[in-house]
Amino acid sequence: MATAYKTIGQRTRRLDSPPKLTGTEKFTADMSLPGMLHARIVGSDLAHGRILSIDKSAALDMSGVVAVLTNADLPIHRDENDIPAAELLAAEEALHVGHPIALVLAETEAAAQDAAELVVVDMEPMPVVSDLHEAIREDAPRVSADKAGAFEDEAAMHNADAAGSAEKQEDLPPNVSNSANFERGDIDAGFAEADEIVELSLTSAAIHQGYIEPQVALAAPDAFDKLTIYTSTQGAFHGRQKVSDTLGMPLDSVNIVPMPVGGGFGGKFVLIEPLVAAAAKAVNRPVLLQYTRSDDFLAGNPAPECAIKIKLGAKRDGTLTALDVDLLFDAGAASGSPLGIAAILVGGYYRFPNLRIKGYETKTHRPSSGSYRAPGAQQATFAIESAMSELCDRLGMDQIEIRLLNCAEEGDLRPNGGEWPRIGLRQTLEALRDHPAWQQRDAAKAQGRGIGVAVGGWPGGIEPASAACRLDGDGKLTVMLGSVDLNGTNTAFAQIAAEGLGTGVEDVRVQTVDTAGAPFAGGTGGSKITYTVGPAVQKAVEDAVEQIKQIAADHLEASPEDLELVDGGVRVKGVPGSSVTLKEIARMSMSTGKGHMPVQGRGGSGIATQAPGFAAHLAEVSVDDLTGVVTIHRYVAAQDVGFAINPATVEGQIEGGVLQGIGWALYEGMPYDEDGQPGASTLMEYTLPRARMAPPIETVLVEVASEAGPYGAKGVGEPPAIPGAAAIANGIKDATGVRMTALPIQPAAVLEQLG
Repeated sequence: MATAYKTIGQRTRRLDSPPKLTGTEKFTADMSLPGMLHARIVGSDLAHGRILSIDKSAALDMSGVVAVLTNADLPIHRDENDIPAAELLAAEEALHVGHPIALVLAETEAAAQDAAELVVVDMEPMPVVSDLHEAIREDAPRVSADKAGAFEDEAAMHNADAAGSAEKQEDLPPNVSNSANFERGDIDAGFAEADEIVELSLTSAAIHQGYIEPQVALAAPDAFDKLTIYTSTQGAFHGRQKVSDTLGMPLDSVNIVPMPVGGGFGGKFVLIEPLVAAAAKAVNRPVLLQYTRSDDFLAGNPAPECAIKIKLGAKRDGTLTALDVDLLFDAGAASGSPLGIAAILVGGYYRFPNLRIKGYETKTHRPSSGSYRAPGAQQATFAIESAMSELCDRLGMDQIEIRLLNCAEEGDLRPNGGEWPRIGLRQTLEALRDHPAWQQRDAAKAQGRGIGVAVGGWPGGIEPASAACRLDGDGKLTVMLGSVDLNGTNTAFAQIAAEGLGTGVEDVRVQTVDTAGAPFAGGTGGSKITYTVGPAVQKAVEDAVEQIKQIAADHLEASPEDLELVDGGVRVKGVPGSSVTLKEIARMSMSTGKGHMPVQGRGGSGIATQAPGFAAHLAEVSVDDLTGVVTIHRYVAAQDVGFAINPATVEGQIEGGVLQGIGWALYEGMPYDEDGQPGASTLMEYTLPRARMAPPIETVLVEVASEAGPYGAKGVGEPPAIPGAAAIANGIKDATGVRMTALPIQPAAVLEQLG
């Protein structure tokens, strides 16, 4: 398929590689503006405490310190009932360790840091709710009385299924901020006809997104009461709206400049931008806030802890009969979690005639939860795929064949009643089945190794998007976008544009523009940017091509229908000598007296159909029975990518997702004690997988074309991070006979299970 195209489907070097590899890329923290102040937060030492007083005097006496701001000092918009739009700093109660209480502004970063240590916050300890199961009790202390958290907006940007996912509402315990309820068929009858029933209780710890660059934003007010915010963000337009709403500023008075992002993975939609904007407005000077690594662990928005109970029934031939699931997700101090997504996916990979899925989202005195690459999918997949693997073992069936027997296909119902559109789950399973790693599994088992398999899927997000392009005087096309390039999407857009223009990628420039002038695009997350912005780019280029042909037709005295764009020029079909270059056309369109308009292409997309992406993974593992250390010897990831516009970037996305899944499975976790104190606040206590921990990763690209994506492409970012934990746990079970049910799977826990 790829051989029919000139640029798409080809391995292409990312446009952002040279500046990042040479160290010349300029990130937000590298910026310096005249009069700029450095900010440092003062966070709570208690997981829950009433703020009695804040003594700023010692900090303000320090040289270089300009201000110590509390929530009352910030220009936050209030409604007609004098209710603030947001609480950017803790005003009366701190709700988790690290909860920002004050913000120190100083001339230098060092002065801000030193002064922050001098701010004295007098607090009265209050009851702490830290345990998930205790939190949902009717008599549990109330965590907070906040409105719905920001996660709902982020969830909708990630996954269109997330909003309004519960089938029925109910009266909830005080700390339960949301619920999910799905039912189908007769669950009791389903289990009654089952020949084998598996029941498991599983847990997953909270984990951090693990980006290299901490949260950072720089807000600069001007003389016209406008704000420009330079920020490491995944959602520029979303951030502009949040700042506008929080400060009560007209939308056109806020401009977000998306800077290069040093990693986000769902953690950088909107977190600190409203706070930095409010601080800059309060002192009328530019303010830069960059979290320290500890700030990021204590006051960030990690993926939540969860607990899942699952019961699975099947007939002797492997046909599934019933599914019963209880989910409990931690939202942290403010409501919002990926509960709804998890509830849909836990019962969505396979056909269940009878199911009951019930979930609670509960608040605790921990940082509010956020998105992390396929939010909710990893936890849900760990549960269903562990249960499926256990069922296979008990029935004595082939791990892949039982999945093929029951896997969902186009038209099958998800738990929320929606039908799956075209999906490639079966094709990825078949690709894994045919791979040598599975075909030669007996040889691996002869070495004492286990083979674990698991599938994972992501329904995908859909948001409207637009794009613009212009032909410049040098004959090159500049594509202007409002989407943020986190993972090489701008390179894919350059390939799409070059394909439509009949040129090479070197003749296309792609620019991410600030919100004051950019075409609208949604947040970069949910495996949707290529899928939604790509068609907009296609249409914008098509629009530009029609304009180019009109100008060329006048010049060549030919009909536009008889022209074609080839190798940086326009020529009459079949008459190579009758041609004009794009550079010449650009000059014609920009010259006085020529009578042509400048070439400006516009395009948009309003896709209403999701393009789910599925992956099937295989992990070949061994377990040291003396240390409990798990070693991954080989890893295979087969994934439906629709169509790989840039196979190199797609493979890189898969490899990165696999490594993050390995981190979730074996290394990463943010434990909290009963007092709400975190067990990890630096990288000394929090283990991120490093290059030496990465096994050989083999990628298999499966292409089940989407109906609406550019050239059949679909998003690829989420699916590779989903099946890892389940595949590794299933491999451990195959190697040792021990079923691990808590993430991360640490050596001590493995040894305990081995006895």
